[in-house]
Amino acid sequence: MTITAPTDASLAALLDHLKGHGYHFTTPTPATHARVLARAPDREAADLRDVFGWNLPFDPAILGNELYALLRTADALASVEGGRQKSRYRVSSLEHDLLLHSAYPTNDADAVFFGPDSYRFANLIRDELASLPSRDGARLVDIGTGSGVGAIAAARVCPELRIAMTDINPHALRLARINAKAAGIAAQYIHCANLDDVEGPIGMAIANPPFIIDPIQRHYRDGGDMHGAGVSYQMAAAALDRLSPGGRLILYTGSAIIKGRDSFREALSDLAAERSCAIRYRELDPDVFGEELDTPAYRDVERIAIVGAVVSLPG
Repeated sequence: MTITAPTDASLAALLDHLKGHGYHFTTPTPATHARVLARAPDREAADLRDVFGWNLPFDPAILGNELYALLRTADALASVEGGRQKSRYRVSSLEHDLLLHSAYPTNDADAVFFGPDSYRFANLIRDELASLPSRDGARLVDIGTGSGVGAIAAARVCPELRIAMTDINPHALRLARINAKAAGIAAQYIHCANLDDVEGPIGMAIANPPFIIDPIQRHYRDGGDMHGAGVSYQMAAAALDRLSPGGRLILYTGSAIIKGRDSFREALSDLAAERSCAIRYRELDPDVFGEELDTPAYRDVERIAIVGAVVSLPG
């Protein structure tokens, strides 16, 4: 799939422009973002990080003619009070790459999320591929790619991978395509849930599914049953059914711990045993999204852990 629409080409040019001007922004959690903005609720953007990182309103004059023209062509401007405007996209740094994702706050049903989980997911992939690289020419499928973080991180370590990205959200696939192009990475883009429309065997599957229970069931956030681990389990089962001999799944997700018990680990281990697969599983962060414990859905949960799992099919 190539970028042909003027809006997409302009968004790709935006990333090139920002990279050329040394732009860098590390995206925090939504809660941290809200706290920082609350310090000065009427603050206006003073530089590119304010515009594309903190997503503050700005006077068009601060951008310069070239950058402002790119945003207009990309349909990336939203008007706010006082004659000011805001970017309809944020831009985050992932090592040497820049990635587009949704504006703050990410309330829309088709929002494309990027945050601390994106960085941890990328680090898990880099660590796994650095210690055990994939075979040259192997096919990697990034299930539920979002902004394309996982596939881009994998391609940086193993550039000979043949990459496919899937997502149920067409807006996510659009941004993933633009982000991959800006990173110089070729890929196939497939609009589907899980692996429904992916043909052929898979050498490696990677996934960072949603793992929080979302009352309004937004696709990018809602992890389903099993206290939010249901989607992760379904993705793992679908991936293991499609792996070629010697293939592996790299899964980054969250697990609700109840009375010291990790039910998702048990379920995933049972699934791996049924498929005669080896599994490595570890906590990457013992306690995240503590505010969720105040909600009725998590009344019996003592903590939410971030976990990384690598499930390998015998060769």
